[in-house]
Amino acid sequence: MAASRVMPLLNVEDLRTYFHTRNGVVKAVDGVSFSVDKGETLGIVGESGSGKSVTCYSMMGLIPQPPGRIESGRAIFDGIDLLSCPTPVLRKIRGDRISMIFQDPMTSLNPYLRISDQLIEPLMTHNSDATKDWALGLAIDALNEVGIQDAAKRIHFYPHEFSGGMRQRVMIAMALITKPELLIADEPTTALDVTVQAQILELIKRLQHELGTAVIFITHDLGVVAGLCDRVQVMYAGRIMETAETEGVYKHPKHPYTKALQQSIPSLQPKGSELFTIPGMPPDLSRDIRGCPFAPRCTEAVERCHTEPILLKTVTDGHSSSCLRTQAGEILT
Repeated sequence: MAASRVMPLLNVEDLRTYFHTRNGVVKAVDGVSFSVDKGETLGIVGESGSGKSVTCYSMMGLIPQPPGRIESGRAIFDGIDLLSCPTPVLRKIRGDRISMIFQDPMTSLNPYLRISDQLIEPLMTHNSDATKDWALGLAIDALNEVGIQDAAKRIHFYPHEFSGGMRQRVMIAMALITKPELLIADEPTTALDVTVQAQILELIKRLQHELGTAVIFITHDLGVVAGLCDRVQVMYAGRIMETAETEGVYKHPKHPYTKALQQSIPSLQPKGSELFTIPGMPPDLSRDIRGCPFAPRCTEAVERCHTEPILLKTVTDGHSSSCLRTQAGEILT
């Protein structure tokens, strides 16, 4: 008897999120499919505007409608389609079984509320039997877990009394306080110095190991995900350009855009060499793109890259690419 396949914790199929504006329809996410297994860390990498955050905001029901609209797709989490389930059902999942660390800790915390009130809110919302004293005790423990010194006192501070790095730690504590099955981290190290960034990444790894939480880690920096993620998904212009295990993406990239992102990592370049920048600008997503959206910026593009439809296809075991030349077996320089 064949062994049954373990179902992924989250399975996203053909997600399309468009924004209907006065200047046209912006296809922010255009046919994205992926899955996340229990305990796995998936990195979503790409430049600003590539659709990374919108993909996850769509699943969480956080897209403003209008102007946003989820045109199609499914996001199955433990048998529940997050895109079509009733709002009360989504609210029970969001902040409890799925949590999110938002991009900017400076603006994600309410400046008018003490840290204590903001930390205990998820516990009080998702546990009808919770008391404030019980929730406060767990909140203090959560702050201790993320390295906040003198947590019992500082939990009653306001956000402006914390540094940027400490506020980010508070955001992590808030996201993990309900012990979620899936954590979405939206560029949690943006605007932090290198030392604090390393501390935050190590903290997420440790807490994930202790809780067994699956993580979707969103970043524009391919270098950040090297020691953190099991798999990497490279996005550009609302589409997936390449996906594979982390080692495969680093050692054997199959798409020119992934190679360009690697070249943009200063630590991987010879000392004293000129910093590499990807030429050109991302495309206007309100216009139809016939071929590969990266073709106008790609130094390896040929004529058919500008005209033939782009599809994500498997090129080697566990490694998929949307590069037409790679799919045809051509060797890219």
